[in-house]
Amino acid sequence: MGGRIVGAGVAVLLVTGCGAEAEPVAVPPAAPVAVDVAAASSGGACRLLDFGVIEQHAGFRFDVAAASRTGDSHTCVVRAGQATLPELTLTVTETSIDAATFTADVVPEKAAKVSGLGQKAYQRTTSAKGASGPVVEVCWLAAGGSLASLRYATPDATDRSEAEKLTSALVTLARTLDTRAL
Repeated sequence: MGGRIVGAGVAVLLVTGCGAEAEPVAVPPAAPVAVDVAAASSGGACRLLDFGVIEQHAGFRFDVAAASRTGDSHTCVVRAGQATLPELTLTVTETSIDAATFTADVVPEKAAKVSGLGQKAYQRTTSAKGASGPVVEVCWLAAGGSLASLRYATPDATDRSEAEKLTSALVTLARTLDTRAL
């Protein structure tokens, strides 16, 4: 008799749990998680750059980096999110030229000399072209046989005088880069 009571109790429990399906509970999707990724994680010339160092020395904040290599040239382009401009480009190319050849063949007309950066260095600002505003460039013959340049392309509406103010920031940033680390 005790077995029948237990069996009846189990049957009642099973039947009561078999009602209509419960309505699904709507769970809101999880918010996207922002993860800071170092520029160096892109490899190549990006290993020489750090978003925090760029912001500290040059005053601009970037968070996207891409690297490429063509022959003896290593390039890193950094941008802010989905924006095309502004854009900072670092290029480092292995070379055997000396300081005299750099001065004679690489330094463009109307470029200003930069002291205390590599063996020889120059800075210049070019005029706006196409969808880009003025471009600020710092180029130097680095120790260890490399030619390096930092180029900052400004958005279209940027005034040339505003772009020229960025030159000293790029020189300061260039002084932090050890191109021999490639």
